[in-house]
Amino acid sequence: MAKQQQKRQFKKSNKPQKFRKSEVKDGMQITEFKVNQKGRAKKKRFMGRKVVPSKLLQKYSKGEGVELKTIGRKDSCVQNKMKKKEKKIKWAEEESARAEILLTESKGQLEAEEGTYTSHITQTEIKKAVDITSAAKSFDLNLDQFGPYKMQFTQNGRHLLLGGRKGHLASMDWITKKLHYEINVMESIHDVCWLHTEVMMAAAQKQWVYIYDNQGIELHCLKQMDRVLKLEFLPYHFLLCSGSESGFLNWLDVTLGKEVLRTPTHKGRLDVMCQNPYNAVLCCGHPNGTVTMWTPNAPEPVASILCHPHPVRAIDIDHTGMYMATVGVDRQMKIWDARNLGKCLQHYTISSGASNVAFSQKSLLSVAIGNIVEVYRNVTLGGTDHAYMRHKAGGIITDMQFCPYEDILGISTYKGYSSLIIPGSGEPNFDALEANPYISISGRKEAEVKALLSKVPAELITLDPLSIGQVDIPTLKEKLEAKKALLYVRKPKIDFTPRYRMKGKSGSSQKFKRKQKVREDTQREYLKRAYSQREELGLGKKKKKGEKPAEVLDRFKPKKKVTQS
Repeated sequence: MAKQQQKRQFKKSNKPQKFRKSEVKDGMQITEFKVNQKGRAKKKRFMGRKVVPSKLLQKYSKGEGVELKTIGRKDSCVQNKMKKKEKKIKWAEEESARAEILLTESKGQLEAEEGTYTSHITQTEIKKAVDITSAAKSFDLNLDQFGPYKMQFTQNGRHLLLGGRKGHLASMDWITKKLHYEINVMESIHDVCWLHTEVMMAAAQKQWVYIYDNQGIELHCLKQMDRVLKLEFLPYHFLLCSGSESGFLNWLDVTLGKEVLRTPTHKGRLDVMCQNPYNAVLCCGHPNGTVTMWTPNAPEPVASILCHPHPVRAIDIDHTGMYMATVGVDRQMKIWDARNLGKCLQHYTISSGASNVAFSQKSLLSVAIGNIVEVYRNVTLGGTDHAYMRHKAGGIITDMQFCPYEDILGISTYKGYSSLIIPGSGEPNFDALEANPYISISGRKEAEVKALLSKVPAELITLDPLSIGQVDIPTLKEKLEAKKALLYVRKPKIDFTPRYRMKGKSGSSQKFKRKQKVREDTQREYLKRAYSQREELGLGKKKKKGEKPAEVLDRFKPKKKVTQS
């Protein structure tokens, strides 16, 4: 027996190791295995998913969690629900951080040599340096007969709409240079706007607003909107908004053709307007230097702020809804916190009064000053001393917009349209379910149906969209107090003095009888109304034991026969 035990120990000691070395790198265990005689490595069981770095988790963090101790009793139903919700949020943060490896594109930027500035680099030099596909995206359209022009890109950045003051209206796929249609409406055009898809568009003409399709055929004439100077479309609410020459704001539901609200601003001509993409609130600039915020649920502004001592020339809000840029005649450009009104974050002095401002998806800010456009970086943080890029156009700039998901800035002038390459301005990765530049016709139809089904009602537009899911405590208290008051109905006290009558009808007994009758009649009517309200709310009723609640189909049941004794 002793010899057998010694042999076993000798075999165990001389047994070859399964692996050479094992170490942990980036939160993942890496093991090197020895190769057997047949040349195959012995496999080891999967040790788990790779640990996500803390920096990535902070990038996709959705804020601090809820303290479960402060909600309900311990291990209560509410606490368990909140635990499950917190787990789902953490799982979503981790999965978003893991999926970042799938975002293959990264944003570019422009770097200058030592002793020079990026603003000295011209568009011709950029065209020579980039590839052929990117260089083809920079072009000029010479349209000097029907200017000045207004322009707008679609939500996915694929199509371009142009409208000239002298009636020229055209839409095109600006990447492939394919023209959809080109017409002359024989009226002045003050603004143009895409609707929910590239198939429909709106044009604010001399008298009314007209709707056209992608073949230039007139579909509708909106006579509710007259003498319009500015158009905006809310894609998630399907609302077409307009600002008129007489200072009226108008919201129109394009799915029903119904006017939601028409209200005057009482601040004169309204040609400066933009929307906040975060909460769908309209921001309007006025000649008295104020900026007002409007919703279709109130005939008065929900917020008003004095931004400049002189008229406001242009206004824009970035895609996150956090920052608002305003420029005035006083050569001042200010950056405001759109969530905390009244707080000016940054203040800049520019060379001349600007006519347009526009934010890009990567928070670049372009400013149009006459025929010169300047692009700035880090304007919200205050770290900009000079322009990032500068370009001199062939005419006075009347409108401009950054193209979504492209490093392109489109500017329209008195003499046509120009497309400029601005490296690092666009979001490099797009969400195909939100805005797909390469969507097919069938995919566009399906997306349109889904958008209509998930349409957000206009009643939900508020300054703080997070307040929708909260309880309106004051209104709830009023309702509860009203219910309590109905449970205990009391006769109201009535103080009535009968008027004097002639011919012996104003004696003490006659006055008392008339006073008593009026008091009884009013109290009777009050009690009738109170009891009817109690019955509607189902208050004060005591159900008998075994009695079933009334149902809708009970009216079809045969009635019970009453037997006479």
